[in-house]
Amino acid sequence: MSDADQRMWAMLSHLGGIILGFIAPLIVWLVYRERSRFVDEQAKESLNFQITLVIAYIVSFILAAITLGILFFLPWIVGIVGLVFCILA
Repeated sequence: MSDADQRMWAMLSHLGGIILGFIAPLIVWLVYRERSRFVDEQAKESLNFQITLVIAYIVSFILAAITLGILFFLPWIVGIVGLVFCILA
């Protein structure tokens, strides 16, 4: 793979998480893991972050439910942080 293709697929694995969650980095990793070491590493990093984000969503919704809505802003904060970090990656 050319250097530009490697960077493009690595970027798509990170930005795809905004729309498709952990599915986009998983597909990129499964398809390109043997073709490029850089894409392999970046897709694994993105997949790890997306799984962590799902866990954070679950915990924030549970905390919001337990506190009867007092912590209703936690899922919003998790979403904003996830969006910012995906764009920065």
